[in-house]
Amino acid sequence: MANRNTTVWETVSKALIGTPELRAGEVAEQAGVTTGQARRFWQALGFPRVSTDARVFTRQDVAMLRAVAAVLEREHLDPDVLVQMTRTTGQALARVATMHVLSIAAEIERVTSAPDLSDKDVADAVATLGESLQKSHEPFLGYIWRRHLLAAISQTVATASGRTTDGEMGSVGFDDLVGFTAIRQQLSDLELARVVGRFEEIAYEHIPDRAGHIIKIIGDEVMFSTSEVTAAAEIALALAEACEADEVIPSVRVGLALGPMMAWEGDWYGTTVNLASRLVGIAYPGTVLVSDEVGRRLEADPAFTLRELRDVRIKGIGRTRVWVLRRPVPDDPQASKEARREHKRREKAEKAARKF
Repeated sequence: MANRNTTVWETVSKALIGTPELRAGEVAEQAGVTTGQARRFWQALGFPRVSTDARVFTRQDVAMLRAVAAVLEREHLDPDVLVQMTRTTGQALARVATMHVLSIAAEIERVTSAPDLSDKDVADAVATLGESLQKSHEPFLGYIWRRHLLAAISQTVATASGRTTDGEMGSVGFDDLVGFTAIRQQLSDLELARVVGRFEEIAYEHIPDRAGHIIKIIGDEVMFSTSEVTAAAEIALALAEACEADEVIPSVRVGLALGPMMAWEGDWYGTTVNLASRLVGIAYPGTVLVSDEVGRRLEADPAFTLRELRDVRIKGIGRTRVWVLRRPVPDDPQASKEARREHKRREKAEKAARKF
């Protein structure tokens, strides 16, 4: 089996990135960088250290390292910044690659378990599958990156005036599935995947459409941000309402905060982020709990109804005032029964939230 695995790896490598014929030191020398620089870049991609004698690198690795060196020289980019960019990109694309391979995993398993195929036949068949994925997805990945690049540049331009000495001003929220630990123990893997998949679908349906940006999704929790607090509030309510109405997933709770944040490797950090994360942890199921800054900004906005709660002690932050955010009370006598029931449900949730 070890020989078969080696044969498959070498054959697929030739199909995707070239013949593995170079040692680490040879790659660094031909690319015009030090061995230490090459190793740092390789590890930033998320790969383990390679033995100095192992011939696992290709001419394409040399070309990429040359391109990295050219970027550093031409753009006067800080090497640490490039390593951060590489690490973030590596993490994201590793997940993408894994998901893509899942689409052909059954076929790979069928080929590798066929008793009448030689190691070479198996390797050729797997390489063909890999090439098919590459040809169909590589242009798609480039297009997605360019679209997100445009969106990120536009967002940076729009929020440039909000920069502070502590970071960038913005709103950040967390949307958390209620009772996910218990659900995970009760459902099969297939059923759990359906719940998580639907949760992600709802996030992508409602966050981008309201000028929001999905920072990350980790199982039962979505982290999102936006430069506009009104948009953040709309996102929070839309997520809570959509999940409440969905037949597949349970209720959610949402925490929202506004303030300075620091960007790092595609993520956001700081007290504002910590506050939003703590708020989602103490919110009642089906409710949106917001920080005092958000509450005061939106208090006079007729699009929302806010109820100020008593101060609460939040770990790592101290005592702070929080608000429950919801839709305005439907005062039209002809309001639909559904709207009235929704209002009553949120009233009960609000009362419960005031007890923590």
